Amino acid sequence: MRLSALRPLILLLCVIHSSAQQPLGSVLTTGPYLGFDINDYPGDQTLPTLRRYFAFVGYWLNNPPGETHTSWVGKREVLVRNGFGFLVLFNGRLEAEIKREKRSGTSPASLGTKDATAAIVAAHRENFATGTIIFLDQEEGGRLTDDQSAYLLAWTGTVASKSGYLPGVYASGQPVSDGPGKTITTVQHIRELVTAQHLHEITIFVYQDACPPSNGCSLQPPALSASGTPDIAVWQYAQSPRRKAITGACSKTYAADGNCYAADLPQLPLDLSVSGSSDPSHVR
Repeated sequence: MRLSALRPLILLLCVIHSSAQQPLGSVLTTGPYLGFDINDYPGDQTLPTLRRYFAFVGYWLNNPPGETHTSWVGKREVLVRNGFGFLVLFNGRLEAEIKREKRSGTSPASLGTKDATAAIVAAHRENFATGTIIFLDQEEGGRLTDDQSAYLLAWTGTVASKSGYLPGVYASGQPVSDGPGKTITTVQHIRELVTAQHLHEITIFVYQDACPPSNGCSLQPPALSASGTPDIAVWQYAQSPRRKAITGACSKTYAADGNCYAADLPQLPLDLSVSGSSDPSHVR
C-alpha cells in the first residue's frame, strides 16, 4: 500500500524457494488464496505471469498513497479476462489532511461523506457490481483520534446506506501501546466504535507484517487465523519495502533492497496478502 512508482529492473529476487511455488491448481483453486497490491498498474503484459502466483489483486479507485494519479482506471476488464479476483481499494485521508480540511470549515464527518460519494462514483465508473466490498485504506495505525473516527465512520456509513456497495476497511493489526500495561490495534478500536454505536458491519482487511506472526516474503503464506485479528477477510502479511523494526526475524526472505518480489518479475515490488476467498471484494 505504501509503494510508489515501479523500480528499475534489479537482479536480486525475494528468496522464494521452488518448493513454495506450488502448481497453479494448488495455489489458486483450493486456497488459501494469494493476492498482491501495488500502487502502479503493473502492465497488461505482466498479468499472465502474475496469475501463476496470485488469485486476486488490489484495485485502486483513486490515487494510491503518495501518488498524484491512479493508473488503474479502465483496467478492470483486462484483469477479469486474466482470471483475477479483486480487493477494491479507496485511499482515505491522513490525520493531517483531515485536520487541514477541518480548519477550512469541512468537518471530518462531512469529509468522510464526500470521499465515500467519490468512491461510489468511481466504483460505478469502473463497472463494479452492487454488492462489491470497497475497502477504505486507513494507513495510520494505533487508536484513532476523534477526527479520524468521525471521518472513517462517515465514510463507511455512507457506503453502507447510500449505495449498493458494502464497506470494508484496511487497517493495522499491529499492537501498539495504549497506556500502562495495555495495547490496542486499529482494527480493535474500529470494532469498539462500531459496537458502541450499533453501526453497520465493516469487513476487515488487516495489515500485520511483523515476523511472527508473518513469515515474510513467501508464496507459502501463514494461515489466515494466525494474523492475531479474528474474523477478517484478508491479511496483508508482507509489505514492500519491509518495515525493518518488526521484520528482522524474516529479513532474509526479502530482497537485499528490502522489497518483496515474485520470481520472474524482479521489477515489481509487491505487498502480499492471503484470503479465504479468491475474490475478497465479492466482485464476481
